[in-house]
Amino acid sequence: MPNVLELENSMPVGKLGLVVHPSFAGKGDTINSYLALFRKDIHNDLVKNDPAFQGYQKDNYLIPFEIPRFGSGEAKAQFLQSTRGYDLYILVDVCNHSITYNMNGFENHMSPDDIYQDLKRIIAAVDGKAARINVIMPFLYEGRQHRRTSRESLDAANMLKELSNMGMSDFITFDAHDPRVMNSIPLSGFDNFMPPYQFIKALLTNEEDLIVDEDHMVVISPDEGAMERAIYFANVLGLNTGTFYKRRDYTRIINGKNPIVAHEFLGDNIDSKDVVIIDDMISSGGSMVDTARQLKEMNARRVFICTTFGLFTEGLGLFDEAYEKGYFDRLITTNLTYLPPEIYDRPYFIEADMCKFIASIIDFMNHDSSMANVMDNTQKMHAILENYNQRRGIDL
Repeated sequence: MPNVLELENSMPVGKLGLVVHPSFAGKGDTINSYLALFRKDIHNDLVKNDPAFQGYQKDNYLIPFEIPRFGSGEAKAQFLQSTRGYDLYILVDVCNHSITYNMNGFENHMSPDDIYQDLKRIIAAVDGKAARINVIMPFLYEGRQHRRTSRESLDAANMLKELSNMGMSDFITFDAHDPRVMNSIPLSGFDNFMPPYQFIKALLTNEEDLIVDEDHMVVISPDEGAMERAIYFANVLGLNTGTFYKRRDYTRIINGKNPIVAHEFLGDNIDSKDVVIIDDMISSGGSMVDTARQLKEMNARRVFICTTFGLFTEGLGLFDEAYEKGYFDRLITTNLTYLPPEIYDRPYFIEADMCKFIASIIDFMNHDSSMANVMDNTQKMHAILENYNQRRGIDL
């Protein structure tokens, strides 16, 4: 973990507590284990006698709680221990549709709306008692509904404002569709983290013959909205970049949006080069598969898809078919949101684990340290690329 010396010389805001919603179960246990490991050797000369470090070193930072639900579908949050004085971190995955509950004899899958309501219940149960309430929501709830273009709601802004009014101190998310939505809560903290280091680490760990330079690799954005991600990734690795322009039919609206007519490529020649596609999410996957297909038709050597959130709203069939046809070679996505269990059996899938990164974020926030300690991925990306090249005997 970076900059441990800064943690050694700072005090925690309060006793650390993790409140892991069932939608984040499993990953919450892993994050808890990392935090226990991080703190094992820090402040050993202080924790025994200084009251400020009471409960600093523990094997378990998880706060037990329940969300019982009545037969009507209504629910409540109930904590099983005191949270007074705790610096709480509530972890929630609004896209985990695998959780079910019974209502009037029917089994319902929890929607993002249901999980968001649970989050508010948790905050309501501890507000006024905890020293600080922080929300970690990797996929920003209603993040795609961040601006008004016609007579419509501003759901993401309303969500942030509502949580802030309820007592939330800081909001932590990942790869927000448009981070400018933070303007809706100017007096509350809003941190937006990106996973480029985890992408390159996963790719270099699983591919042994990559040549990462501008003559052999290029970074592609599947649309103009993802260009900033692609440019950063390409600049750090010393690569060129390109993008696809989505040409839409603005005379029709299908499923709430104008349908895409074609993807037009803007960029240099990619003939015989490895291509890395960077995007924030895969929803149904149609646009991503079409982008990969066109890249292979342009004689790309290999196509690696890197996406922060793999939602796969229409299942994996489309990607299975595309892989069999040779449209792409690897699909890398983080575990920040729920992934269907069967994806781990796919030969093309690579998981970019984010649990250690989240644990580092929590540790630095609990010490009220600068988030620059964990936000800057440039040096780490350079280091892992240098180690990869040295391992392969490539002269830099």
